[in-house]
Amino acid sequence: MRSTIYTLILEIITKHFGQEEILAFDVLHPPKPEFGDYSSNIAMVLAKRLKRNPLEIAGELVEVLQKNVLFSRVEVVAPGYINFFLSQRYTTKIIQDIAKENGWKSLLETKEKKRILVEFISSNPTGPIHLGNARGGPAGDTLARVLEVIGHEVWREFYVNDYGKQIKVLGHSILKDEEAQYRGEYIDILARKKPRDLRDAFEVGMWAAGEILAMHIKPTCKHLDIRFDQFFSERSLHESGQVDAMLEMLREKGMVYKKEDALWYRSTDLGDDKDRVIVRSDGNPTYRLADFAYHKEKFDRGFDRLITFLGADHLGEAREMKAFIEQVLEKKGAYDTVLTQFVRVMRGGKEVKMSKRNGTYYAMDDLIEEVGKDAVRFIFLSYTSSSHITFDIDKAKEQSEKNPVYYVQYAHARIASILKKAGSEFEGEVDLSLLTEAKERELIMMILRYTDIVEMVAQTYETHRLPHYARELADAFHSFYAACRVIDGEDRERSKARLELARASQRTLAHALSLCGVSAPEKM
Repeated sequence: MRSTIYTLILEIITKHFGQEEILAFDVLHPPKPEFGDYSSNIAMVLAKRLKRNPLEIAGELVEVLQKNVLFSRVEVVAPGYINFFLSQRYTTKIIQDIAKENGWKSLLETKEKKRILVEFISSNPTGPIHLGNARGGPAGDTLARVLEVIGHEVWREFYVNDYGKQIKVLGHSILKDEEAQYRGEYIDILARKKPRDLRDAFEVGMWAAGEILAMHIKPTCKHLDIRFDQFFSERSLHESGQVDAMLEMLREKGMVYKKEDALWYRSTDLGDDKDRVIVRSDGNPTYRLADFAYHKEKFDRGFDRLITFLGADHLGEAREMKAFIEQVLEKKGAYDTVLTQFVRVMRGGKEVKMSKRNGTYYAMDDLIEEVGKDAVRFIFLSYTSSSHITFDIDKAKEQSEKNPVYYVQYAHARIASILKKAGSEFEGEVDLSLLTEAKERELIMMILRYTDIVEMVAQTYETHRLPHYARELADAFHSFYAACRVIDGEDRERSKARLELARASQRTLAHALSLCGVSAPEKM
């Protein structure tokens, strides 16, 4: 919807005013229905560019816009806003399309299709996935689903840090020597499973990393309904020579110098506050050299855009990578990061910190076992990435509207029950022009907003908008159902129209939940 109006306005601007460059204008939902279904400030934006009166420009735009079948009315409001009222002919067609099976498919597809790699979770293979490093899981997977549904070619990737100091420490932990740091039940199990001929800490660590990946990390991702196209090994970058090749490339570009027996990266040339060590004095590369090689390798595979989910404590690394990609690899605007904050779990009003699987952090599998995948994904997604999550186990298990995922799933199940009750008795041609009540109109407009939400998530990566929208749509349906009798044997035509609206509501709820990776039950 928003993209349709945006496209329409931009076409008119280009033809009428000769403004081909991108303009930063808004198309928003007014707070009150009397102000229209949409409102735009485009006339005021153009007024500044053209040095003309915004009301005059708005008047010229309205003359053209009101001829489009999309609108029943287009009006100008001082100081230059344009309000749009959608025509019933248009909304009727859209609702009928949505009510069909897979109705949203063609309505959400974009014309500009890209190859996008989304990297998320990427926890060190030194223990089970805990709530901290799993925070980006539901958001990364949901963003990938959104990008796919609008037509992009999406690749999901998990970067396995199976090389370096942490792997050696893992080995020491399994050998249970004086350099051991990791503890927990999983370490004890690995110590018992370790092949007898493995004694070197690094070799033990590499073996254990593979075991942890297979025994813990991959199963947890599966429990979260997350599918990765590839688990990419950091070690493979070293073994294939790509890390050495990256160092040579940086040398050739004059980005490396020697100081105090170490090699330094001239990151200050790219806007950093200080240069960074890239190869230590002992000859071992720091993590950033492999990271640089990894991201170059992503582009070498032909991806147009890279999106990476990182913990908020990796802000410096994110800035450094963006500078490297844009200024060294010369890939402007091709790299984005989403920084996620921390998670804490509450039960009975008290924070739960310890895990039965991991001696330090609360493991994701423990939470999934207790409240279920749907609750975990929906509640995680309900928070903005920049905010901390407080996950209340008691509320997540409650079967009431206090539990947001239960409330939305109940709305879907309720509609399924209504449609089942109606059966085939109200089949036949439907006249949606009979939907004239205020609550019917509110529900129709809420359904039509879904394209705005999906587009916004694709552009901003703000995945929290999806569960919030699902909750608002559930509210709108419950409000409609309370005000309007859906199945009425004495008014069959109106019943058919309302059942079609209920069906469109169900299809939209199911689609939104599927993007969230949450089930849409027909019985509860």
